[in-house]
Amino acid sequence: MDLTPFYPILKIIHVTTVVITGSLFTLRFVWMSQGTLQQRGRWVDTVPHVNDTLLFVSGLMIASIIGQLPLQASWLTAKLFILLAYIVLGSIALKRGKSTQIRLWSGYAAIACYLLIISIALTRNPVPDIGVLMQRLGF
Repeated sequence: MDLTPFYPILKIIHVTTVVITGSLFTLRFVWMSQGTLQQRGRWVDTVPHVNDTLLFVSGLMIASIIGQLPLQASWLTAKLFILLAYIVLGSIALKRGKSTQIRLWSGYAAIACYLLIISIALTRNPVPDIGVLMQRLGF
């Protein structure tokens, strides 16, 4: 099945879920640092998983449409490995860290991974050039 006609809507879904995942992680990280994460309700655990599933599926579909798959395209491979680091660090930051200091540093590192993934996506370069990134962002 040719998914090419769906590319524009898939890209909108993907970019929207990227923004939502970063926003939700940051919000949950702030709540964790304030000690109020557990008091926020069940949605705090459910909504991010639903969003991240949409993010991952839309990303796979886009990669298929543009014909660039992990291990074939270096920039996409870099994104995938940094995504794995983001997931592990985010898990340590929000749940598995044994101390507040470990959770905080893991959260900062997860946010750095998130920003690196975005910069790689915008430049399609596994080691993005800051000048190219700034140009793509309109600076």
